[in-house]
Formats: sequence, structure tokens, C-alpha cells
Amino acid sequence: MSSVYRNMYVFVCMVSMLSGAGSAMGQQFVESTNARLPAASPLEYSEQVDMADIDGDGDMDMLFANGRGFSSPQQQQRNRLYINDGNGFFVDETSLRLPTTLLGYTRDVEFGDVDGDGDMDLLIVNTFNTQSWLLINDGSGFFTHDSAALPTSSFSGSDGDFGDVDNDGDLDIIFTNSGTSAFGTGIDKLYINDGTGLFSDETGTRLPGVGVAQSIDCDFADIDGDLDLDLIMGHRDGRSQLWRNDGAGFYTDITLSNLPNDGSGTYSVDPGDIDGDGDLDLMVVRGSTDRAFRNDGTGDFFNVTAAVLPSNPFQDDNDGDFFDLDNDGDLDYIIARLGSGGERVYVNNNGVLQLTPGMITVISDSTLDVEIGDLNNDGRLDVVTAQGESGSFRNRIYMSSGPIDTLAPVTAQLDDLADTDDSTGPYVVRAAIRDGMTGDNNFHDRGIQLLYSVGNGSPQTVPMVWSGGDLYRGEIPGLAAGSMVAYSVMAMDWAGNLGISSEMTFAVTGGILGDGDGDGDVDLSDLGSYFDCVGTSLVGGDSCASFDFDGNQNVDFADFGSLQQAFTGS
Repeated sequence: MSSVYRNMYVFVCMVSMLSGAGSAMGQQFVESTNARLPAASPLEYSEQVDMADIDGDGDMDMLFANGRGFSSPQQQQRNRLYINDGNGFFVDETSLRLPTTLLGYTRDVEFGDVDGDGDMDLLIVNTFNTQSWLLINDGSGFFTHDSAALPTSSFSGSDGDFGDVDNDGDLDIIFTNSGTSAFGTGIDKLYINDGTGLFSDETGTRLPGVGVAQSIDCDFADIDGDLDLDLIMGHRDGRSQLWRNDGAGFYTDITLSNLPNDGSGTYSVDPGDIDGDGDLDLMVVRGSTDRAFRNDGTGDFFNVTAAVLPSNPFQDDNDGDFFDLDNDGDLDYIIARLGSGGERVYVNNNGVLQLTPGMITVISDSTLDVEIGDLNNDGRLDVVTAQGESGSFRNRIYMSSGPIDTLAPVTAQLDDLADTDDSTGPYVVRAAIRDGMTGDNNFHDRGIQLLYSVGNGSPQTVPMVWSGGDLYRGEIPGLAAGSMVAYSVMAMDWAGNLGISSEMTFAVTGGILGDGDGDGDVDLSDLGSYFDCVGTSLVGGDSCASFDFDGNQNVDFADFGSLQQAFTGS
């Protein structure tokens, strides 16, 4: 963006703020629903929406969670799946891609790869004491219901979230649970993945077992910077809960000591670094006035609502999302509201969220959920809302004309691996990676890689997978004793911005690279062993591993130069 255009943009926004009403010139998010999103007929009660590239074609598709009924069941409905044509225009392919027999009272839909095959599977969370479902993606965006994947259990779920709670490399699931009615009392549920996408209920051994009324929202987030997933549970009746992970997926209730009372009426809790100090703060969206809590870096929160939200009207708010709408590197915020006046947009100014009228088309409707994503691949973050409870139930799209995203993802934290004598591996590396939005899957990315090199060898890459919250996990394969390893993270966001972290190092101790016979030096006998090993693909602990100087899991002629340098001849 040119400096002239940027100055014009800031000026228009300032005028809008002063006047209290946006002009068409200053409006950044323009409602574009009718041209881009087919309407279901009849219109359906949508509680939430999620986005993902389900068919692997490089654009954002989306799914709406449907099922009519607020406090009591009224009508089971199909969830509605829309496929993107690449330019932000959507086609309804529900009947083609989702099982036709699944009708429900769905409150949430979440995308995540539960079976480790690289595509996005689908969790469907149902309420009114019914069974939730797990649908498996065939890799092309066609889903089948795996009836054996989840424990057979009927309960009233309002929200679910994926996260690798036990650091074993697969996605587990947390559910809210209101018992036998939508707004009853129950114990939230934790299902553990066996690695293949089959889950077992381990609630009784892993969660505090706190019975709560009207549990409505759940979020995995690393609140204390130890690279594991803690839990924030939002409640519509009574204070929300904060549970700390011990690193192995067992949780302790630290609510009373660490989380201020947010009061009744909470609908959404969103972690995000509001003040730019590197830790995750909280925005609490309520059906009255909202709340902002600051993290001290250890997971201890303080109520800073008055300072962070100077404009905090008493309104029926239902959801919120952080996103960088002005490409200045901090997190702005949007609040979805039910009723007149439309959604509210807040611009971050040094950690203060300033209500900024005129940023989005004002439509008086019943928004229950808001999600952010670049729908037309133009580098700008657009807005999608889900409508239910009252009104016409017309879900909406708001296209952005704001600044293009030019800022790369940032690795906020990276595992510092200690030296080890384990040559079998793998060496697990976790990282907290953030970009200009927070959503159900953190930010939308186009690939996150773990880079590593051994000595002077060429860099190797292994994929890092999303672990929940803003955490990612990768595994460096086993390396020979004597390896000096350097590693970093390379992350590309949806707009193509590439960020590379600072470099960390560790050593695999106990030997010398090239010393195949383990006699303490590299000599003629080792040269002979090297030629015997050329062409070998390695596994952890392989006897040929000491000749893999570049750590690419193969002994090849690229290793010969390093072997010559190590050769002593003695």
C-alpha cells in the first residue's frame, strides 16, 4: 500500500470514528452475500461456521452448523457445505459431499486431521442430548460418517475443539457438555485419539470433574508458555473455568487462583495477544458487557476491561475473533451481535481496542458466530457470519477492501532441545506460531516446516502439524551419535508471506560421525564400511547412521566429502 493511500485510509477511518457513522468510502468490509453465497431453501438456523480447504485446491471452503431450537429442540437440519470456486464465490455441494442421512441439532463444526493423512476431517457437535459425529475426509473433500470413531454417548454439546493434549502427535477432542438439555448441568468431556482417529472417553482420569451449568465454549490455549495446551471453558451460567495441563494431558483446576470472575452470560472466550507482550490474553464475549483479561505471562489473568475496552456497550454479543485488519502487526477484534446495529469492529491502538464505526456494513440480524478468512485469495481477510435464533437466518459474507497482508507468521516460542545420547529419535520439536488472525485452526497456512541440518550438511525438512491453539509439532528423525543439529521453523501464511524463526541447536552425544566401527576415529576400515552403506535408507539406530553426515536419512555420495574431512587415517 502506498503512503498516500495509507494516509487517506487512516483519515477516512478517523472521520468515521468522529461522526459515529461510516460512509461507503471508508467501509472496509462490504456485505456481498447475494452474489457469493447461495441461500438454503428454506433458510436454516445456523449456530456456527468453520472454514478450511477441504478439497485441497488452495481456497477456503466453509461449513455451517445447523439445527433449529434455542432452549428446546424444534427441527433437525442438515449442516450446509459450500465449495469455493477460487474467487470467493460458493456452490452448495452439501448433498454431494456430506452423508445424506445425518440430520441433527448441531451447535458446532470443527475441521482437523484426526487420522494423520494430511486432509481435514470434520467434527460435528450436537445438542439436546444427542450423539455427536466424526466424518472422515477421503482427501478430495468427500466425507463419510465413522460411527465407531467416537464413544457412544448422548449429551448436549455446544462446542468442541481439537488439540493434542498428551503430545503424542495426534488430535484429541474437548467437548462442552450441558447434560441432558441445552442449558442444563454436566461435566465437560475429553476424548483421546489412539492415532488412527478412534477415540476413547478419558474424562474421568484427565479432567477436574467440575460439574457446571450451561457450558458453552471451549478453547485450547497455552496460557503459561510451556508449549502444552491448557483449557479455557466458557459458561453461560456462572463463572468460566481455567484448567492447567501438566504436559501429559492431565488437567488441574486453577480457576480461583488465576482467572477473574467473568460473571454469567459468557458465550465466547478468545485467546490472543492484545498488548503485544508475547503471551495470550483473553477476550470474553457476553450477552451483556464484554470482558478483557491480561495475562502476566505465567497464566495468571487480571481484569483490564476498563482500559482495553473503553467503549463496552450492554448488548447481546455472541462471538468474537481477533484479526489484523490494518496490517500493522497487532490484533484487532470483531464482535458478532444479535439484534440491531450490526457487528462491531475494534481497532487495536497500543493494546487498547477502540470501537470504530463505519468499518462494516450495518445489518440488523441475529449473528451467533463470526469467522475470518481470505475467501478470494487476494491477501485480505474477509468476514463470514452465521445467523440463527431469530430473524431470517440468512448467513452472510463481508468482503474486505483493506490493506493486503504483507506480514509473515512469527514463531513466538520454540522448543529448546537439550543434548541427548539417544540416536534412535525422533526428537520432538514444538512451536507457538502466530499470524494476523485467530480462528478455529489458529491461522490459515500454506505449509509449516521444521528445518534441520547436521554439521555442514544440507538443510532437511519435515512437516509440522497443527496441535491445537497456536501450537505446532514436528519430529526430527533419529541421528547418529556425534551429530551437531541446528533447527528452525519455516511458516507460510495464506497470503504467501514466509517467516523463518531463529535457530536452535542440540547435539547427539556419544560418538563421532564417520566412526562406523566405534573405535574412536575415522580410518580405513570406516571408509570400507561407508561404501557398503552407500544407497542405504536409514531408520533410527541403523548401523549405517554414522555415515549420514547431512542427516537426510540416506547414506549417499553427498556424504563422502564430509567423510573425507573426518578421515584421520590412524
